[in-house]
Formats: sequence, C-alpha cells, structure tokens
Amino acid sequence: MFIQTESTPNPATLKFLPGQTVLEVGTADFPSADTANKSPLAQRVFAVDGVAGVFLGNDFVTVTKDDAVEWDHIKPAILGAVMEHFQSGQPVILEGETAASGHAEHTGEDGEIVNQIKDLLDSRVRPAVAQDGGDITFHGFDRGVVYLHMQGACAGCPSSTLTLKMGIENLLRHYIPEVTEVRPVAV
Repeated sequence: MFIQTESTPNPATLKFLPGQTVLEVGTADFPSADTANKSPLAQRVFAVDGVAGVFLGNDFVTVTKDDAVEWDHIKPAILGAVMEHFQSGQPVILEGETAASGHAEHTGEDGEIVNQIKDLLDSRVRPAVAQDGGDITFHGFDRGVVYLHMQGACAGCPSSTLTLKMGIENLLRHYIPEVTEVRPVAV
C-alpha cells in the first residue's frame, strides 16, 4: 500500500491519500481524541503523539498537528497508523455509527433559499475545499446571514476568512440576492 501526502493551505494540516475509499458517504470530523470513539481509524491516528485533529473524507484522511510538533517528527508514524488500519480489515466507522451527511437541517421560512444555498455549496464549494482536505457545511440562515461550519483543513486555516468572505460570500450573493453575509460558526 502506498499512501500519498499533500500539503494544504493550512500549515498545521496534511492530507493523506491511501489510494482507496475512506468513507463511502459523507465526512467525519474528529476535532479531538475524545470524539474519535466511533472510528477505529481516527483512534489509531490519535495514538500518535502530536495529533490534534482527524477529518475523514471520501478518499482522504486529513490530520491536524499540535503547534509544538514538526511534521518531520510525526508524519512517518501517521503514515504507519493509516497503513496499519487499512491492512487490519477494521471498519473506518464502527457498525451502527454513521458519518455526517453534512448540512444542518433547516425548518421554517426561507426553505427555498436554504435549498439554493445548499445546492451551491454542494456543487461549487465543497468539491473545491475537499481538494484542500476539508469541508464546509451549512449551519444556518438568518436575516440574510449564512452560517457555515468549517472542518478538516479549513478549520483554523489562515486563509479561511479570505475563502469565506471573498470566495463563498461573493458566490452566494451573486446567485442568491437574499444572502448579504457569510459567517463561520464553531460547533
């Protein structure tokens, strides 16, 4: 098994590509070791000292490190952990558990606007940020303001504010006049 790595716009995050499907559907975000109990793969990666977060996508594993450690010191151990997991035959997500589908549900007014927002995120934004090892999901819409949740490499990325304001906000405002602003949320 050969695992490729790619840098991301976030210097604290690397994208690991095992050359096979990681998650069939959705994504899974584990911002700390305490949240990784439903994923044997995430638990194995968190066993490496210096790992601060794990994010799973369709064909990648994104790992965020603590600021105190260097990639040169932990990258080989992470590669080993990912390889061991896929060779073990264990599931990525435990049976009975599910990966996140992504967007938050929205009930009430503005349903048509919210559906347009979600469609644009799914068709234009999410594929692009997945290339960088992350995901951006809809969290809410209130009086013209779209609230988005950033995950994986996007969470804590120095260029995330620029991505939100100059990229996503401009895109949504162009296609959906009711959108006036985009703001990040932490979940």
